[in-house]
Amino acid sequence: MGLDLFDLTRKRAHLTPEKIAFEDLISGETRTYSDIEDRASRFAAWLQDMDVQPLDKVSILCRGRIEFFEILFACAKLGAILVPLNWRMPAAELTPIISNCNPKILVYGKEDAKTAIEIFSGLGPLLALDNIAFEQELMTFSPLKTREVWPSDDIWYLLYTSGTTGTPKAVIQTYQMALVNAINVGQAINITSDDCTLNFLPLFHTAGINLHTLPTFMNGGKIKLLDGFDADKVIDLLSVGEIDTFFAVPAVYQALAEHPEFADINLDKTRSFGCGGAPMPDILIRKFADKGALVCNGMGMTETGPTLFLMDEAHVQSKIGSVGKPQILSCVRIVDTYGKIVKKGDEGELEISGSGITPGYYQNPQETAKAFSKDGWLKSGDIARQDEDGFYYIVGRSKDMFISGGENVFPIEIENLLATHPSVLEAAIIGKVDEKWGEVGHAFIMLRQGYTLDTDALTLFCSENLARFKVPKSFSTVSEFPRTAAGKTRKHLLTLPSEL
Repeated sequence: MGLDLFDLTRKRAHLTPEKIAFEDLISGETRTYSDIEDRASRFAAWLQDMDVQPLDKVSILCRGRIEFFEILFACAKLGAILVPLNWRMPAAELTPIISNCNPKILVYGKEDAKTAIEIFSGLGPLLALDNIAFEQELMTFSPLKTREVWPSDDIWYLLYTSGTTGTPKAVIQTYQMALVNAINVGQAINITSDDCTLNFLPLFHTAGINLHTLPTFMNGGKIKLLDGFDADKVIDLLSVGEIDTFFAVPAVYQALAEHPEFADINLDKTRSFGCGGAPMPDILIRKFADKGALVCNGMGMTETGPTLFLMDEAHVQSKIGSVGKPQILSCVRIVDTYGKIVKKGDEGELEISGSGITPGYYQNPQETAKAFSKDGWLKSGDIARQDEDGFYYIVGRSKDMFISGGENVFPIEIENLLATHPSVLEAAIIGKVDEKWGEVGHAFIMLRQGYTLDTDALTLFCSENLARFKVPKSFSTVSEFPRTAAGKTRKHLLTLPSEL
């Protein structure tokens, strides 16, 4: 038997009706838990009036706003499936997703009105969140009495992967996955009803929904919402101590470290700092530690709900580079190419089991079958190792690895080193064909302001700190990296300079 959820908004409205659940930092609007229950129930009635039935898809294209979560809960009440759409994608990329999931309606915000109309016109009803009559129309619907139990294995929403290597797939997210994630991250950072968290991450990504908004909601805390990352506002909120738990991707931490006020602030008023989505460079961990912020690296996947690993504060500085240990409702193993578990210290592919794992990809049995081992473990595609103290390290992606002169090279090690060079803001390494060595590394470099590319200096720096076969053979600069919503560099979109 799975872990069913009882109607979250109904429960929270019963337990803490007058407590503030959400605050929109742009509009200044707030919603109590009672408000959320009332509005989600009215949204459910509105969706039903638009002929949305259980298992129908409701797509949504909007920035960070309270209505997103009200509609997420409304879908749960009806048994419908929410499909958040990536507003960073052009219409040409969203159209195949619409064809794949075949939503009944599309809900959109004003920023994305043009795209919404382009991809959905003639396919079904469009619901504009910023229509002048929107609030008035919502209030014409009486709160709908809906199911009390949200069954554990039912689909709550679909998240299309960002496509770091290819075509996006719709990862199924169940109610049990949401509950398991809330337990995993909640016990790891001690989320309570007194906590306030900040959410500025995109809501078409698992982190925007689950780190730490849904867990905080389940615990009766407060969520402050921004419609996107704003370094000035985030610095202000952290410096005055309004935020108890904070989660971001490395690119956000890098932007905060580059902020003019960073040198003069203290960050010890925020209890918990978390990082995921991509590896956080060691140098950034140390910079934030000097400011009183012990940033706990973690690791998870859209397919794991996402919380899987999280470092504990006590070991942040002594185990730099580690993602910590698997959390309370997660189980992992590291296996070789034959599926045999490796010894501690040896490298292999990370595989995952537990009650928070996705059942697969929506209407894609072939990709689902490829994602799991014969005995049912999720194959992460990450190469990992475990040290003698039980801490895990992600060495790299199996797809990123290249072989130079018979030696395996994992780019993350080189990228981490280059990030410590005074001229380098960030680096990305890919393998390129080489007649002598089979493959060699090429380094794409994002320079710090005021610096120019000095390939001789960077080659010498790498040679002094790395084995010879790991030193990049060539370098080029980029003004910025193409990224996923989680901050991962989309390496397949990087193009080698024509002269190479």
